[in-house]
Amino acid sequence: MNAEGLAKEWSVLQTQCDSYEKYSLLIKLLSIGLVAVAYFQGMLSLFLSVLLLILWFQDAIWKTFQSRTESRILHLEGLLAMNPPDESEEGRAYQFNSFYAKNRPNTIGLIKEYLRHALRPTVAFPYLVLLLMVLAWLFRWVFI
Repeated sequence: MNAEGLAKEWSVLQTQCDSYEKYSLLIKLLSIGLVAVAYFQGMLSLFLSVLLLILWFQDAIWKTFQSRTESRILHLEGLLAMNPPDESEEGRAYQFNSFYAKNRPNTIGLIKEYLRHALRPTVAFPYLVLLLMVLAWLFRWVFI
């Protein structure tokens, strides 16, 4: 087992995992910005609610990718704990895609995985608040 290769893969995947977190934050900030602009322009609408749902699920997809990366990182950490980097060791590294392919759920499993991540508090929080704000504003106009 080539522990140095495993260590390099861990480093790349850790960087990628961090970038997924940044994109997730950008999606949240975009959602907040859209609601703020629409509110101040008096343009809150059902369309905006649908757009927020789309962004929410896009965020869940990013978090799902991040979760897959985290699974591989944890696996690598286990291997590295047993075999610290040493140039004399042999083996294969960089098996992220094959590792995922072996563990990839079917279509229903993927949908469940996306929904599970969509309901994580750190993913759901801004979208639920924003949707409630938009819907409360919309129903105010419907019932007046």
